Amino acid sequence: MFRTNKAHPWHGIPINDNSPAEVTVFIEIVPRDTVKYEVDKETGYLKIDRPQQYSNVVPANYGFIPKTYCGDGIANMARTNSGKTISDGDNDPLDILVLSEHHIPRGDIILKATPIGGFCLIDGGEADDKIIAVLKGDKVFEQYTEISQLPKGILERFEHYFLTYKSLPDEPNICEIAYSYGREESYRVIDAAIADYATLLATNA
Repeated sequence: MFRTNKAHPWHGIPINDNSPAEVTVFIEIVPRDTVKYEVDKETGYLKIDRPQQYSNVVPANYGFIPKTYCGDGIANMARTNSGKTISDGDNDPLDILVLSEHHIPRGDIILKATPIGGFCLIDGGEADDKIIAVLKGDKVFEQYTEISQLPKGILERFEHYFLTYKSLPDEPNICEIAYSYGREESYRVIDAAIADYATLLATNA
């Protein structure tokens, strides 16, 4: 039988049996978008969050890993590894950027990706990790199995985007990258976000 109702992208899509080495991703934004879209938590539909600031556009296909959550576990990892004061996770699903040579025309799709590392972003005092991954089967990017293998220019684009994507003139920047990490640590971050999601469900049961 087939479904007659749309699965919620956050709660209704399986993460992947091979997680964390391979994850299912829901893509919200692609690099050509000049508007930032995000999933509406109540309905599951894409909504406009805000126009992209100035000329700053997302540097890779951007979305989240279903059935994950950035809560206490993610915040504790960030505190331990950075030594910084962090109030909480950002209370959203775990963000992920997926590199591919192929043109993906729009968001609102699911794909399979292989994590290779990530950034611990601190946004207004909250842990807001960004996993970096490559599209499964991509013949150009599948050669990269660690974030450290990526060309320097790609990493600089990621860093610049996340350090400036919420910046406004004459206002202090609220984002900082506390540290970056490789593939094995990205697995631990994903597992922590899966555990935080389980806690979220139990709390709201």
